[in-house]
Amino acid sequence: MTTQQMMVIAQENLGAHIENELQEEALKGFIHPLQVWITSAATPACYNLIPILTSGEVFGMHTEISITLFDSKQVEEHLKNLVMETQDLASPVLRSVSICTNVEEAFRQAHVVVILDDTTEQEVHTLEDCLRRRVPLCRLYGGLIEKNAHASVRVIVGGKTFVNLKTILLMTYAPNVAHNIIAVALGVEGEAKAALARKLKTSPSCIKDVIIWGNITGNNYIDLRKARIYRYDSAIWGPLHYSRPVLNLIFDSEWLKREFVETLKKLTGTGRQFGGILAAHSIATTLKYWYHGSPPGEIVSLGVLSEGQFGIPEGIVFSMPVKFENGTWVVRTDLEDIEISEKIMTRMTSDLIQEKLVALGDMINFHPYQSETEVAKRDERISLPTAEYTQEEQRIPDERKDSMYSDLIPEEEKDLIMSDVDSLDLIPQAVSEKLQSLDATNDPEGKTMEP
Repeated sequence: MTTQQMMVIAQENLGAHIENELQEEALKGFIHPLQVWITSAATPACYNLIPILTSGEVFGMHTEISITLFDSKQVEEHLKNLVMETQDLASPVLRSVSICTNVEEAFRQAHVVVILDDTTEQEVHTLEDCLRRRVPLCRLYGGLIEKNAHASVRVIVGGKTFVNLKTILLMTYAPNVAHNIIAVALGVEGEAKAALARKLKTSPSCIKDVIIWGNITGNNYIDLRKARIYRYDSAIWGPLHYSRPVLNLIFDSEWLKREFVETLKKLTGTGRQFGGILAAHSIATTLKYWYHGSPPGEIVSLGVLSEGQFGIPEGIVFSMPVKFENGTWVVRTDLEDIEISEKIMTRMTSDLIQEKLVALGDMINFHPYQSETEVAKRDERISLPTAEYTQEEQRIPDERKDSMYSDLIPEEEKDLIMSDVDSLDLIPQAVSEKLQSLDATNDPEGKTMEP
């Protein structure tokens, strides 16, 4: 073949190649990518979430996505840098990434909305003020989601403070999509699995079916009655699907009653474990389950609107066991032997109900739940002579200064729950959000849109 013939063929091939590329670009114009909006995009959680979303593991390698980073004008320069970093990933599933600082344009045609920590530069001094501060932003977001988002939008709420409250407020102000608004509980579930794995000297991924009940960032309970461990190095071995109950392998009941509870209380109470990698992974995993289903037979914890299941009062967002299938979630009411006593349920629901009432202005003051034992101690203290009472009164703030709800578990109630071997399957964790969490809401790294 002569050089001239080869050049003619090469020119024809080049023309055909260019024509094919133009056709592919034209076809892409007819394929609308999945619109993903992330609020408070300047936070570390967003920074860690983007690589997971663009990896193709969440929505699938055949689903293109467009990401919009939504935050305030003050952090626009930071968002621009984040856009450049995201583009540098050269992800095959990423159609585009952009920023939005205009409130009126928020959530335009959104298919997925990720609500991260909302923050405020205004100082708050009381828990009641802190609760009420959540309302304006949730009202704003809820209205914008109703107005601008796609009719089938899915809203997932994360963060380290008042996750249940923010979720129920969004449902209140976006009633048409309330059924598609959920709260992420996998972060607490992951912390519990990691604590158990350290005790059993195994990998957290080998532990399944840990249930988180209640307030994700407040009073919650870690239920180990259904928890199982796989591939455990012990005298008994089996195939990969063989598992054993976790509670049959932990013989240190004091560790379960004290150290396990206290460890998780500190982690969740400070909120430090929800600011970056764990928050991003929990959100991404929940979204993956939502779109593609959770592992068959596995129990997943999720914050959803209660309809009276398990005796939970209706009208509050409550973490409970679910399974994801066919693009939705189903509460696992089919599980046996997971009934919760009235006393435990009251403690878990009391704060959630009051949070909602105080935030919406239906209650003036927040009254932390107190057991009968705590009430008796309080009455006994009040009846003490003046000198003794003054000394006791001075001691109380030091004991409770780091507790937002002042709701520590009474030791005798722990003993009641853990008094015999059978009751080891329900491990209580009363987590009180710290007043120092209010400082976290003023973190300049976590700025977001103010109404």
